[in-house]
Amino acid sequence: MSYAKQMLRSYPHALITNAEELEATIDALSDCLQACIADVDADLAEPNVIEMVKCVRLCLDCVEVCTATLGVTSRQTSYDPRVVKPLLEACIATCNSCGDECERHASMHEHCRVCADACRRCEAACRKLLGTLH
Repeated sequence: MSYAKQMLRSYPHALITNAEELEATIDALSDCLQACIADVDADLAEPNVIEMVKCVRLCLDCVEVCTATLGVTSRQTSYDPRVVKPLLEACIATCNSCGDECERHASMHEHCRVCADACRRCEAACRKLLGTLH
């Protein structure tokens, strides 16, 4: 059982949305930011590092946006849709851009393929959660 699930199950009040959707999004955000961090490191180790600059920048953007979104979606007290919804939208856009760039390198670099998969999963989870919020 993931820590997100354990924490959401232990929350003393009603959640802002469906617990399964929220858990899936929190887990996808965490996985995506970890994959992007690792991909940046791997990109910098590639002999053609100059060709990887855009990938590195987009992965770093994705890490920052996923980190903020993860923090806000993990906190359920005083939910404010004016904050959560734009963060989810930003995460969807960032994961889409990062995933597109990583896919460009996926046939040459396995780490980019893995990162692209994590970005796509996160994008889908954020989109699904966004659709459940009021």
